[in-house]
Amino acid sequence: MSDQRRRPGKPYRRPQKDPVRILAFEALRAVDERDAYANLVLPPLLRKAREKGDFDGRDAALATELVYGTLRLQGTYDAIVASCVDRPLREVDPPVLDVLNLGVHQLLGTRIPSHAAVSATVELARVVLGDGRAKFVNAVLRKVAQDDLDGWLGRVAPPYDEDPEEHLAVVHSHPRWVVSALWDSLGGPRAGIEDLLEADNERPEVTLVARPGRAGTEELLREEAAMPGRWSPYAVRLTEGGEPGAVDAVREGRAGVQDEGSQLVALALANAPLTGPDEKWLDGCAGPGGKAALLAALAAERGAVLLASEKQPHRAGLVAKALDGNPGPYQVIAADGTRPPWRPGSFDRVLVDVPCTGLGALRRRPEARWRRRPEDLDGFAPLQRALLRTALDSARVGGVVGYATCSPHLAETRAVVADVLKEAPGAELLDARPLLPGVPALGEGPDVQLWPHLHGTDAMYLALLRRTS
Repeated sequence: MSDQRRRPGKPYRRPQKDPVRILAFEALRAVDERDAYANLVLPPLLRKAREKGDFDGRDAALATELVYGTLRLQGTYDAIVASCVDRPLREVDPPVLDVLNLGVHQLLGTRIPSHAAVSATVELARVVLGDGRAKFVNAVLRKVAQDDLDGWLGRVAPPYDEDPEEHLAVVHSHPRWVVSALWDSLGGPRAGIEDLLEADNERPEVTLVARPGRAGTEELLREEAAMPGRWSPYAVRLTEGGEPGAVDAVREGRAGVQDEGSQLVALALANAPLTGPDEKWLDGCAGPGGKAALLAALAAERGAVLLASEKQPHRAGLVAKALDGNPGPYQVIAADGTRPPWRPGSFDRVLVDVPCTGLGALRRRPEARWRRRPEDLDGFAPLQRALLRTALDSARVGGVVGYATCSPHLAETRAVVADVLKEAPGAELLDARPLLPGVPALGEGPDVQLWPHLHGTDAMYLALLRRTS
């Protein structure tokens, strides 16, 4: 009644709660407030909504698209919103900006009719922000609705000829420094970097790995919309956004979710030429366990044993879960890979997939592009070099070491390998390209850089080294 007295002729109407958009907003707030990752936040939210009976499959698909689409194109949408408000974007409350970007994505990035996108977002604003700020949201979205995405990009992105990096950053929604770094790593003309940035903004397929001795690809290919992997003999793709948790082999741990680039790194190390014994393998940065599970299964086929080491105890627990049921012997320990408890020269094959900025997995973790800063490279650099030095020290003479990162940034890839080789003259680079048979566009070698737009994988980097003395 108080609202009716304040606004004669406009009786108060309770805002309509939309479970899909409320869930999407909650996920975006978790990403912003807690530095959470959407791929970890969203599944439990969706599961809870299904259990309450609020969601069906179409609702879950829409909520997923709203969250990931908004995160991927956040930079572009921020630029558009900034041109529609009368204050610096930093002065807009983050929850309000999340609601605005959700609305902009519906207007410019989906087939939802404009009137429905605006009205649904304003109702969301009334529920989560209140009537006053809902009016602000309504005013901004009505401005945005006056043009399509191409029209807005023509307004807010500087011409390519004047500032190519900023143009690409706005059009393809990447921080400028990331555009610059990726372009340096990729090299080549504008078409290549644009293809890469576009691939970063596409929803990746779910890729499964059949763990040798526990599951075969023929079992996984019986799943609906399943297709063979492009490059790995153990890979199966779920081409229509299949739910991995519904696959028996995945639930039972006989198969797992693993990007094909990650599988190729493990396979290349396992198949690298080796003289002498081939009995002891090490994964020195094993968490969360995908590569370790594949390596352990491959080792078991040859009568070898894998030691999986992970510094963080909770991640070591994830590794143990991934390896549970492996057909051969293995061991999982929690240990610091830069100060290992094992003796030097103990292993025939060693893998270190080092901590990095994760710029190679922006398809799967789109929020990482906004979270990372150039100065993060300085924080990772000493650790990456220390882990590679220790890996070489852990291998016997004649043994093989694989250095891998899920980042194509040159400061995390070739610069690390080059620096360590200068310090460790008793090692040499091997040509990794023949160990990825059938995979095209692997460059001049001897190291390998995979790319989303060329290989359909995360941008995994691999250098193989042999200890010579």
